[in-house]
Amino acid sequence: MINNGLPVRTYIGLGSNLDQPVQQVMNALEKLAKLPMTRLLAQSSMYRNPPMGPVPQPDFVNAIAALETCLSPNDLLAELQHIEYSQGRVRHERWGPRTIDLDLLLYAECIVDEPHLRIPHPAMHERSFVLYPLAEIAADLVIPGKGPLARYLAECSSNNLVKLHSG
Repeated sequence: MINNGLPVRTYIGLGSNLDQPVQQVMNALEKLAKLPMTRLLAQSSMYRNPPMGPVPQPDFVNAIAALETCLSPNDLLAELQHIEYSQGRVRHERWGPRTIDLDLLLYAECIVDEPHLRIPHPAMHERSFVLYPLAEIAADLVIPGKGPLARYLAECSSNNLVKLHSG
């Protein structure tokens, strides 16, 4: 898929549980705001939540950023991975601890299913640490191929989330 040069709205999930997670998320937000042909439109509050998966590790700090970009999905993904690398991200194990994790959740109304990129992010509609901060900045959002964000939010408990900082 190639972007035709027109700006589109995208949503990025940010998460960290190593090396001062709040600062890691703040640093990543600053870098997102400086991406080429991209503008940071909004950011959610930060939330603390327990980690997913079988690996014992510290709690995560998560947030969502809304961007407007002229980058293609693949170019945006490459930029996100560059930010992760610049902040010390090392991919040891699935669902393991990390300095920063940047997930391309949505890219306009596009549905992408490639080996290295799936949009919408496959499990975003099941994760409270995505849904609650996303609802702060895009309450009326419709997840392509899934339906209204509000429907998934109503079905998802927030018991494990603790709001830390306003966006």
